[in-house]
Amino acid sequence: MIRFAAAVVLAVLMATAGTVAQDFFRGRDAQPYVQTTGNQPYDGRLVFVRLSYSTGLGGFGRRGREPGWAHDYPTADIHLMRIINEITIARPRIDGSNVFGLEDPDLHSYPIAYMSEPGFWSLNEKEAAGLRSYLLKGGLIIFDDFRGGDWDNLQEQMRLVLPESHWVQLDASHPVFHSFFEIDDLEYLTSYNGYPTYYGIFEQNDPQKRLLAIANRDNDLGEYWEFSDQGLMPVDLSNQAYKFGVNYFIYGMTH
Repeated sequence: MIRFAAAVVLAVLMATAGTVAQDFFRGRDAQPYVQTTGNQPYDGRLVFVRLSYSTGLGGFGRRGREPGWAHDYPTADIHLMRIINEITIARPRIDGSNVFGLEDPDLHSYPIAYMSEPGFWSLNEKEAAGLRSYLLKGGLIIFDDFRGGDWDNLQEQMRLVLPESHWVQLDASHPVFHSFFEIDDLEYLTSYNGYPTYYGIFEQNDPQKRLLAIANRDNDLGEYWEFSDQGLMPVDLSNQAYKFGVNYFIYGMTH
């Protein structure tokens, strides 16, 4: 098991705090996603793994641009891995991320996987079986960047993956929020309307056992990660978003 430094100072990619853009989490102009480096063969390093999926919108997302799975890609992925590289001894890949479909057997080589905008996610039987196998064999999936009715679709798709499992709302006492940084306030970030909430699916539906999935409901950590060097959000909010991301990855590697 990897050992991590006991005391660290969060390294931040932002130089200064900027004014919060009124439309930061809706309708902002985004650069098109580009796969610059491609998937790299497994070499034992920690890698940010992003899950791709088909949508019902002709391959595009809610604003007619990149598909939902690619929102904030690849900048958010790279920024988070650079933070983990700076403050832990994990030494992850920091030049890009790997993208896998849910049925890809290579996904099983990586302990943590991230899915953006699961409100647009739909599964076939093969994909459901692939994700089920991944989670039951030790994987952790992070669902991010969704709100409102997206939650209904996420629950529906996960019922196809793990029919007997159910979501449990997490409070600040859960170990995932203390796996590296101490996060005691889950209402600090306000990506969308109101405060975010966090839900988990547990091994054998037992909250004392390992998390198989965690969902950031009404939140968008990836947006904070992507734009943390652009001066669009205050430093303390970007720092907090990074703390969640670091904790998720440390938890996934140690449980």
